[in-house]
Amino acid sequence: MAEAAVLYGLAGTDACRKTCAWLDRVGHAYRFVDTQRERPAPEALKAWAQAAGGWDALVDRGGKAWKNLLPQRRNPESDPEWTLLIREHPGVLRQPLAVLADGRVAVGFTGGSYEKLFGKTAKANA
Repeated sequence: MAEAAVLYGLAGTDACRKTCAWLDRVGHAYRFVDTQRERPAPEALKAWAQAAGGWDALVDRGGKAWKNLLPQRRNPESDPEWTLLIREHPGVLRQPLAVLADGRVAVGFTGGSYEKLFGKTAKANA
């Protein structure tokens, strides 16, 4: 089966575990990249922000990582400031971020949004 998506996120988060479990259950191929260990390149972050509708779509302003930032770090004003912030604090990235083979980007996880993205195909029983 061809790789359908690359999931980026923190391995220890419930959202990433649930997403991987859902993709496994419905039989979609994916690769998981732990952004704590493998920080996304600035060019990739910029492309994801553009595909997702802007930087605000990529970050979880309600999450613990965002709340722990110094107040002066919470208002990046340029692409380089955003990419530096996310690379230094990967926990601010909304979990998980899925990049599909066709270039589409999905942020966060809900079963309904992933059903639309991937289709709801149950694994064939052998």
